[in-house]
Amino acid sequence: MTSDQWGPAVRLLWGPPPAGPARGPKRGLTLEGIARAGIEIADAEGLGGASMQRVAAELAVTKMALYRYVPGKAELVALMVEGAMPAAAQSPGGPWRERLEEWARGLLEGLRLHPWLLEATVGVRVMGPRELEWMERALAALDGCGLTGAEAMDAVVLLAGHVRGIAEQERAAGAGPGSGAVGEGPDAQLAAVLGEVMRTHGDRFPALGAALASAAEHGGRDQALEFGLARILDGLELLMTRRADGN
Repeated sequence: MTSDQWGPAVRLLWGPPPAGPARGPKRGLTLEGIARAGIEIADAEGLGGASMQRVAAELAVTKMALYRYVPGKAELVALMVEGAMPAAAQSPGGPWRERLEEWARGLLEGLRLHPWLLEATVGVRVMGPRELEWMERALAALDGCGLTGAEAMDAVVLLAGHVRGIAEQERAAGAGPGSGAVGEGPDAQLAAVLGEVMRTHGDRFPALGAALASAAEHGGRDQALEFGLARILDGLELLMTRRADGN
């Protein structure tokens, strides 16, 4: 998408609300209402279900009437993302590490609530105020920690990538909130599948067999979010320490 093509999305996300028509009947829809209708459809049917035709029908208007507010599917999805993003999770103060931990868990909760956001928030696109607020909060937590701007940005991308990876696994396994009993997350499901294979072919994969046995014995499954988050933050802390020591 070129910068010219971004124009409509920029205006919808960042500009003032569109004015009503100079003539004719009063416009009865709002961008918030349109986004809410799209979100409800995507939550129930996935992002593919939230077509312009489907949203128009949900709002009891014609597709052409909807085009008076939103020029196309890309702009509709941009509005939906903005409406679905929760308020950025983070306390205003406190140690950087605690703030980023809270940030990561809050982001995961948002992706669990609206799994279609994983599909809608990829590639080069226009981001709205709420989405940029998430980036702002994470970068603010790293302010004054000795990282360059580029390193701080990369750290945020790394954290977001880890969270998205966990959310993708849960989505694929159908392991969101309310989707199964405790212990039936993606790690547990994978272990169950591997267990069947290992009973027959375990002698070919001794390291894998030992890891699975240890996880089963010590209850170490379904901790991928916390383990990965801790390791990423450990690495950042080590880098900060080296910078403080002049290395």
